[in-house]
Amino acid sequence: MFKTLSRVLTAFLMTVLCLPVAFANEPGFTDEPGTRVTVRNAQGIAVLTYEYAEVLGEDGKVSFDTAKVFYHVVGPDGEQMLTKGPGGRFPHHRGIYIGWNNLRHNGQRHDLWHVRNTQQKHQAFTRQETTDAGTTIASRIQWIGTDGAPVLEEVRTVTVHHETGDAYAVIDFTSELTAAYGDVQLSGDPEHAGIQFRASQEVAENKSATYVFPVDEPKDQQYTGMPWAALTFQVDGQKWTVQQMAYPGNPEGNARWSAYRDYGRFGQFPTYQIEEGQRITLQYRFRVTPGEAPDRAGLNEAYEAYAE
Repeated sequence: MFKTLSRVLTAFLMTVLCLPVAFANEPGFTDEPGTRVTVRNAQGIAVLTYEYAEVLGEDGKVSFDTAKVFYHVVGPDGEQMLTKGPGGRFPHHRGIYIGWNNLRHNGQRHDLWHVRNTQQKHQAFTRQETTDAGTTIASRIQWIGTDGAPVLEEVRTVTVHHETGDAYAVIDFTSELTAAYGDVQLSGDPEHAGIQFRASQEVAENKSATYVFPVDEPKDQQYTGMPWAALTFQVDGQKWTVQQMAYPGNPEGNARWSAYRDYGRFGQFPTYQIEEGQRITLQYRFRVTPGEAPDRAGLNEAYEAYAE
């Protein structure tokens, strides 16, 4: 009887131990409730996390470290983050993120970039789906102003594509912003507003960030009229390139780019006036490739594929 029980137990353990391997080879997502969603690519590798934890301090207010939701890009080992989280140099910079430091609403100015006394608060998921094409995670996020009242409603969606060509990851980012509580003006400057990517804190220490553009580099470093920009940086001895592309159908908003910091923060800064009850939709693609940046022609080709 003991031998029979031993064989049954062994068979059970072998089955359980094999389950993660089978699971890990599949695309999809895993939700750690109240903390994050991890998205796996077609090879079963974790490539992106949606960080939405909310931690309250002793005063009952949300902690600075969890006052902004964002996306981490995860390296091939599943542990090394290619993006920066809380802490480090400029602790309000978090992975792939969106915000404006000069948001005007109801006669007040609200800083939804530094989030020192404001918050981007995760409300609920509106979509979690894996198809043959990719995995999509959408969430409803409330932007809360300095007075504790909501100023914007957002539905933010990311899709991690399964077919990526020679890229490590292709991530589509969409933000639908609705002025549900009165007129909203989104303003600021290219250094402290917009849709941006911040590389790992390690890049701030090794100062490995370099940039590529579709046009010759202007002197004022506030690039206008560009459809994309690309950043190359080094993390743990490995070079990576991230190309951020602005969808040509985005609403016109005097868009400029910030893309020159040696610590690896870059992105597009548009300005908008949203009337009460109106909504704008912003779309971007982040294409992550290993190694040095492709030449300008290759980056243009990647953008054209997205634009079409």
